[in-house]
Amino acid sequence: MYGKTIRLKRLFPDPKRRLFSVPLDHAVSMGPIDGLEELAPLAQELQSGGVDLLIVTKGAVRELTPVLAPHTALGIHVSASTSLGSTSNRKVLVGTAQEAVALGADLLSVQVNFGVPEEPEMLRDLGTAVDECRQLGLPLLCMAYVKTANGGTPDELRHAARAAADTGADIVKTSYPGSEAEFARLCRTTPVPVLIGGGVRLDDEDRFLEIVRGTLRAGGAGICIGRNLFQRRPIQPLARRISEMLHGGP
Repeated sequence: MYGKTIRLKRLFPDPKRRLFSVPLDHAVSMGPIDGLEELAPLAQELQSGGVDLLIVTKGAVRELTPVLAPHTALGIHVSASTSLGSTSNRKVLVGTAQEAVALGADLLSVQVNFGVPEEPEMLRDLGTAVDECRQLGLPLLCMAYVKTANGGTPDELRHAARAAADTGADIVKTSYPGSEAEFARLCRTTPVPVLIGGGVRLDDEDRFLEIVRGTLRAGGAGICIGRNLFQRRPIQPLARRISEMLHGGP
């Protein structure tokens, strides 16, 4: 347990400092989408903008290693499916906590899609990963999504976040429930740090930033946002603005 406590303190060193994390795992499920054509230059730009944690797939570590800064934490995402198949919402484990530690990870990331027929299998995989992480002292982040027609009602998102935490996740990432009040309620009922995900890219940058501000006011522990950041040009100025918000700057 000491190892997990130490690693979590590195991710959350001060209650006033929120975690700035960026998932870069999309290429497995979606292909080399806009912004993810080359990983290394993107990672360098994000780090210069103040990112705390980069989350990648285990194969992508080979591209990240030469440019990963000593102060940047590494997350390894081990859930996979592709949009080429007919069951893209069914995520399966393609790696272990042991592999992640060997790759230098500070955190393991697992995805559970709630509300689909394969939900029980993904919960089982989450439980397996939690047990592996506990033995190795590695924190586990669960990306808890609700895959219903409306993307999840506030009640459904609150249920998914709590289920992920109660299955053993140390950190939960979830979707924005539509209002600051609902996100505050979700944070109150989830007994671990909650990160907000960005979802589909918003054209209105100011709207995106206001959502980030609202999640911080509501008690969120930080963000885990990909496309709403790395699909904007230039990336670095926006990353710096977000970093200042999350790290207690102006």
